[in-house]
This record gives sequence, structure tokens and C-alpha cells, in this order.
Amino acid sequence: MNPGLIGGIAGCVIGCIGGAIGTAASIRNTLSPRERAFAIKASIIGWIAGIIFIAFLLLLPTPWRFALWLAYGILLPLGIIQWNRTQQRIRNEESQNQQVHGTHSQARGDGPFSS
Repeated sequence: MNPGLIGGIAGCVIGCIGGAIGTAASIRNTLSPRERAFAIKASIIGWIAGIIFIAFLLLLPTPWRFALWLAYGILLPLGIIQWNRTQQRIRNEESQNQQVHGTHSQARGDGPFSS
């Protein structure tokens, strides 16, 4: 095996592990069942989009690969912004619902036994 192939495989494996850890952290750090459901759905969409992007990179001829990178560079930040706005909207709505109904749930790390 040549070093380029080994580096490509290692980079892919390390990238996927990092993505999996980031996905798990995003889901774990949700504060409500509704927010968790959104994070799971958005994570699945993100992983599918990433796999489709990689597949197109491997299948498209060279001139179209550059256009694909351009689209990716625009759509990825827009997707991240949309994810963050939706997650914040859910948190705000959940917070308002708790205030209206007189319930108060402690956020992670704010409990009586946290340091």
C-alpha cells in the first residue's frame, strides 16, 4: 500500500469518528425531548447529505467537482445557521412553556449536586 492510500483511509476513519463524537455530543446536550428529537432528525439529514456529497465527489467528472465544492461551501454554513436557529427557537418555546405552566426543570449542570 502506498502512503497516500493509507493517509486517505486514516483521514476518512478519523473524520468519521470525529463526526460520530460530535453528533453524539449534540444529541446528549439537548435539554428537552422535543429538542432531542430535532437534533436526531437534523443529524440524520446531515449524515445523509455528507454521504451524498462524498458519493458525488467520487462519481462526477472533474469540472463538476469544483461546482459541487462551491455549492457545499454555501449550503453547509446555511444548514448550520438554520440548525442553530431552530434549536434556539425550540429552547425558547420550551422555556416559555415552563414559565406559563409554573414548572421549572433544572438545566444540566445546574442541579444541587453539580460542582
